Parts: sequence; C-alpha cells; structure tokens
Amino acid sequence: MVQNKIKGVGVALITPFNNFEVDYPALARMVEHVIAGGVDYIVALGSTAETATLSLEERQQVYDFVVEHTAGRVPIVVGMGGNNTHELVEQLRTFDMHDAVAILSVVPYYNKPSQEGIFRHYMAVAEASPVPVILYNVPGRTGVNMTATTTLRLAHASDKFVAIKEASGSIEQMQEIIDGKPENFLVISGDDGITVELIKRGGVGVISVAANAFPEKFCRCIHNAMEGNFAEAEPAMEQFAEPIALLFREGNPTGVKTMTAVMGLTRDEVRLPLVEGTETLREDTKNGITKYDLR
Repeated sequence: MVQNKIKGVGVALITPFNNFEVDYPALARMVEHVIAGGVDYIVALGSTAETATLSLEERQQVYDFVVEHTAGRVPIVVGMGGNNTHELVEQLRTFDMHDAVAILSVVPYYNKPSQEGIFRHYMAVAEASPVPVILYNVPGRTGVNMTATTTLRLAHASDKFVAIKEASGSIEQMQEIIDGKPENFLVISGDDGITVELIKRGGVGVISVAANAFPEKFCRCIHNAMEGNFAEAEPAMEQFAEPIALLFREGNPTGVKTMTAVMGLTRDEVRLPLVEGTETLREDTKNGITKYDLR
C-alpha cells in the first residue's frame, strides 16, 4: 500500500546548479546526504526543486538521475503539477515516472480557479496519472486555497487520491480534513514548523525543506513524534524555530541553498527570477549552524 511509503519525513529535494546548469555531482551528494540522514522518502521535482525553471528535458534527466542514485533505498514521489489541465494530462501520459510511488500535484496557480474548477482539475489528473496522487495545497504560492470541503470531496471521490500535503498554515483547516477523511487518506504537513502539532492531531509526517540541510536531527524529531514520544519531539521542534526561519527569510529555496552551500554540499545558485541569498543571510546561517550544531 502506497500510504505506508509516504509517512514520516519526505524531503522536497533541491536541484543544485553550477553556472546555472544542473550540478549532477552535487545532486548525487544531496541524495546521499538525505538518505544517510534518515529521510523516509524523496520528493523530486517539487517547488523547492525550482521545477518551474527546468525544461521538460531537464526534468526527465533530473528525475532519472535521482532514481538511479537512490537505487531503491527509499521511495520516490515526483512532482507533476500545473495550471493548464490539458497540458498536465499530456505530461502525465508521456513523462517516464518509472519507480515513482506517487505524484505530488499542486493546486493550479495564477488562474485562481473556483473550488469546482479545482475539483475538476484534480479528477482529470487522477484519470490520467498512472500512479496515486498526493494533493498539494499551498495558497501562499498558488493564490487560491483549496478548502477542506474540496479536499474531502476529492478524497471521497476517488481512491487515486491517497494524501494531501497541506501548507495552508491553518491548523483548523487541517483538523477539519483529519476529522472528515476516509481512513486510508493521509494528511501530511507542508510546513516544517507545525509538523509535530499536526502529528499530535492525526497527521502522518511532513514533506520537508529543512531535511535538505539537517536531515539527521530533523528526522529524529519527527520520528519521535510519529512514535508518540512528544516529550522529546516538542522541545526539539522548538529549537528548530530559528533555523527554519532562516530557511524562509529570503524565500525558498534561496534560504535552504544558502544553508547547503555553507555546509559545503552545493553552491548557493538559483535560477532567475530567484536570486542568491544576501551576505547577511549567509552570515546568520553560519552562526545558526554553529549555535544549533546542525552539521
């Protein structure tokens, strides 16, 4: 059952660049770093991967590379979303997502569809996708919130929908989904900082940005929460408040790439329209890594 493969910590893997081309040696280091750190699965080609700036050819190459270097050690989810439903359906039929256990598909952005439009979009995705679908609600990026009512409508409409990555920032909305969902439908945090609280309420983990940078410590915290050991998990999550804030101060993935660069894992390059982190962020990141012993 795919639901057993997407619990705990999934990492929204970054795409390293060198002279603005995909840096495959650094990508290999990142795969090894997060697996050694204890992540439960990898999400390739998500928002944190700067997928919007990758050509279709690059996306396929990056995905193939991640699959090859993961070598079956952890499950892989692939990001497949868009705001042109027809085009996305065609991509789902042609993209070679070999070895993917599921896709992560974001609510259509920019168009600002109605709730009915969101529902119909996802039903078309479900019909076209060869693998199960994780819904992804992130109104801060898309400009529209998929309500709990629409999420539950989808969860009950098709077994193809196995989970939601919820990044609305509203615990109340997440609780409404948890209370009304089918038994096998999972609620996954899309916000590192509230993951422990969501797990206490019935969530099953996180798709994480922070796990790119300090996977071992972050995974230990989340795994403690998953085991019901909140006495360990809650203080640890409180200690992560400042490092997590650094990751998002100048946007994502600018912040996390600044941290992985300071750690010597990647360069801090991002593709326009994003820009690299400021020198102030870099210095604060160095200090934060030392203060919280994140290496």
